[in-house]
Amino acid sequence: MQSQDVLRLYEEGYRDFKGLNLAGVDLSGRIFVGVNFAGSNLSGANFSRTFLTKVNFANANLSRANLMYAKMSDARFTQATLTKANLQGAFAVRSTFTRAQVSGAQLSHVNLRAAELTDANFSGANLTSANLRNTQLSGTNFSWANLSGVRLIGAAIAQTQFNGANLERAFLNGLNFSNMDLSGVSFREARLNGAGFQEADLTAANFSEASLQNSDFRDAQLAGANFDWAHLHRAKFCRADLRRIDMSQVDWSDADLTGACLDEALSLERVSSQT
Repeated sequence: MQSQDVLRLYEEGYRDFKGLNLAGVDLSGRIFVGVNFAGSNLSGANFSRTFLTKVNFANANLSRANLMYAKMSDARFTQATLTKANLQGAFAVRSTFTRAQVSGAQLSHVNLRAAELTDANFSGANLTSANLRNTQLSGTNFSWANLSGVRLIGAAIAQTQFNGANLERAFLNGLNFSNMDLSGVSFREARLNGAGFQEADLTAANFSEASLQNSDFRDAQLAGANFDWAHLHRAKFCRADLRRIDMSQVDWSDADLTGACLDEALSLERVSSQT
């Protein structure tokens, strides 16, 4: 089916395009409300700047599709394939991406506020400056994703994977990262006030210039982590593993280091006497 066929049928009131081969169709700049594209092949399709309100893309193939600046509020992408698709600047508030494959996709500046992303795969995706406030991220895979500048405040992140992710300058206040594997993750300049990292693996993580006021690192693994110029007002490091930490570029005097392991730590002059 060609682009003009889809447009003609839609104008005639047809809404069910389920299971069709629509690869490469150009539907950019159009308006589609309540359309069913479930199970269709839309690989390489062009939906840039298209209105796709309450559209159903469940199980559809949208690999390498162009969805730049599309308006997709309340859309359904359950189990859809969006590998290497371009969703830059798209508006997808309250949309559902449960178990969707979004690896390697471009999602910079996308608005996914209050979206359902449970068990979705965003590995290697670019979500620079994306809005993920109040999203459901249980079991979501962000391994090696670029999440710099992302807004995640209010998100549910239980069992979310951040292995190798870039979270620099991200807004993460109040999030609970307890028991997660965050080794090597960069939180440089991130806002993490009140965040929880209890028993998390943060080996060699980068917290330089991050805001960590009232954050909780109790029993966390932090060997070799970087806290240069971080703000640690009332942060808790009780029983944390702080081996090989360079403490020379941060004021630890107001942090709670009770029972922390500081073996091989450098420049202890400014560390609280609690140790």
